[in-house]
Amino acid sequence: MAGTQIPPLPAGAEHPDADLLLRMSADLRRALAKPVHERRWVMVIDLRKCIGCHACTVSCIAENKLPPGVVYRPVIEQEVGSYPHLSRVFTPRPCMQCDNPPCVPVCPVAATFKRPDGVVEVDYESCIGCRYCIAACPYNARSFDFGEYYTTNTPGGVQDYEKAATFEYGKKRVRDHEDSPIGNARKCHFCVHRLEEGMLPACTSTCIGRATFFGDANDTESLVHELLGKPNVRTLRPEAGTKPRVYYLI
Repeated sequence: MAGTQIPPLPAGAEHPDADLLLRMSADLRRALAKPVHERRWVMVIDLRKCIGCHACTVSCIAENKLPPGVVYRPVIEQEVGSYPHLSRVFTPRPCMQCDNPPCVPVCPVAATFKRPDGVVEVDYESCIGCRYCIAACPYNARSFDFGEYYTTNTPGGVQDYEKAATFEYGKKRVRDHEDSPIGNARKCHFCVHRLEEGMLPACTSTCIGRATFFGDANDTESLVHELLGKPNVRTLRPEAGTKPRVYYLI
């Protein structure tokens, strides 16, 4: 992981008319060339394009080896209208990576903190599992790892793939017995372990409808900076005063 050489992108990746994933990848690499405190990671989700396929949810589970009961990227479904004119609205809801995160001050051991690039991180080694942060989050964006496995009580027992190492926050972790993150609060972290290797978050890369955008809002040439200038940008629960870094196009 850390220290690997990031391969170059195809020619033309930075062109405004390039494929969106290529353009965002180019935006990401420009951001990585800057000091960490000069980056401002944000996510923009176009609700007009989201088809409710849950590809982002599944890819997040696979990327982070999430156990039962832990979800970083649920897609909230809502039925609108009245019969016979009904439709459904899908709202992906990752951690909002708030600029004023209510989960941070309630942690009695400072295990939850905000990084210089804006990502709210959980220090699994410090977390005592009190779950105050889960109660404080107005978006219900945190889960607790009770140490469960999908293959418990199956004929073959817990399978090795459920204990495979993950690289959350850039550290190799083998989930087994009482080792972290078992017994910890867990949440979306914008796949920072991927970002630092020059890769977009898993949810962004796998979005079938190209409804999820990611990048550095401090970069005026980035796609997300362009999208944040649209008149139809909204955030969830602005009245909570959390100042989310996840935005929605409606």
